[in-house]
Amino acid sequence: MINLNKKNNDESPVSFSTMIWKSSILAMIFVLPALGIFLGIYYSTGNLIVGAVLGFGVHFTTLAFSGRISNWLVKVLR
Repeated sequence: MINLNKKNNDESPVSFSTMIWKSSILAMIFVLPALGIFLGIYYSTGNLIVGAVLGFGVHFTTLAFSGRISNWLVKVLR
């Protein structure tokens, strides 16, 4: 059975601004590398398909490691 009334005293309350900062940094970590690769390949070669495929590949690779990245970010910004 799960005890929902049990409080963890190790954690401090999270403010709204802290939550917004961490979420924004996490979103930039996920989006900017893929967008940079997509735009870099598209503008350097003019090939939209290759840029899109590599950009999606990088984006989904970062999403595969999103749990580890999120845990690291929480430790760093604590």
